[in-house]
Amino acid sequence: MTTISIIGSGNMAAAIGTRAAGHGHTVEFMSRNAAKAQALADEIGDKATFGTFGARPSGDIVILAVLHASTVNVVTHYGDALAGKILVDITNPFNSDVNGLVTTAGNSVTQQIAAVAPDGAHVVKAFNSIFRGVLAGDRPLDAFFAGDSAEAKKQVAAFLESLGLRPRDAGGLEMTNALEWAGVLLVGLARSGAGFDISLVAAASNDTAEGA
Repeated sequence: MTTISIIGSGNMAAAIGTRAAGHGHTVEFMSRNAAKAQALADEIGDKATFGTFGARPSGDIVILAVLHASTVNVVTHYGDALAGKILVDITNPFNSDVNGLVTTAGNSVTQQIAAVAPDGAHVVKAFNSIFRGVLAGDRPLDAFFAGDSAEAKKQVAAFLESLGLRPRDAGGLEMTNALEWAGVLLVGLARSGAGFDISLVAAASNDTAEGA
């Protein structure tokens, strides 16, 4: 398997890192809170390490598991250390009531990251439409993703599949704002009675599944 770097040490970093390590990947945690990153690596065990925040990540895939308001600043801080890397934006830029977004069409967090990413880095949106508790359950799930680089998406899809997820390509960077709204939809469903153990599924109709 491969080394995956995760910038961040919060709940989603833990959920993704634990699932990745459980499926054979080595996981590197990098956080401004070095003690928290080390504790998380120690909790996961032999398949996890921790690195210095701001240093060049070990993994070709770098998951940005920080708050949406900090993501652009984090990428700017890393600068050329991220050159040539695949950056996976998992953020949900919810408004204060979590019933809308603070971003607009054409200005998703992913697109903002792409605007400041160093040469050779490619940005893909993924994981934002899966609740962390559901992701931690390690069952098969649809994982929606979007980005402009076909090669980067191919590698992200392979990574998602290696975690027991079903990769669902939603299109280019222009679709990343739609994925942010998918996060709003998921929370709305959960709050309205579906509960927080649900996931979004892209299912074919019976006619389509039968090739009609």
